[in-house]
Amino acid sequence: MKKFFNEFKTFISKGNVMDLAVGVIIGAAFQGVVTALTDNILSPIIGLFAGQNFDLLKLEAFGVTIAYGAFLTSLVNFIIMAFVIFLIVKFMNKLISAGKNQGEQAPAMKKCPYCYSDIHMKATRCPSCTSQLGE
Repeated sequence: MKKFFNEFKTFISKGNVMDLAVGVIIGAAFQGVVTALTDNILSPIIGLFAGQNFDLLKLEAFGVTIAYGAFLTSLVNFIIMAFVIFLIVKFMNKLISAGKNQGEQAPAMKKCPYCYSDIHMKATRCPSCTSQLGE
């Protein structure tokens, strides 16, 4: 049983799991902001054109109520969330690719195999020990 808890502790303390947990918490908080934006700002503005609060638009027929305004509000929430997530992923991919490009650059210096001093990558002779360097 102790081995099981140690494995769980190792699993839960890995960076990926912690990153995922932080992402879920931030996503839930951000969803609240987007919902407030749509419910309190966008829906009333769109509702000005409809003559009532956009979220309250509904169709009643044959004793059935279809609340299409609430559905459209949820759709606007989804589109805003998807757009923001797209921007975040695009930004993160740009950061990651910039980091990879910097890491792939060839070093400007190398070590002389004879005296171990630092020399330029294009040097054919060591300035310290004057040894001829191979290609």
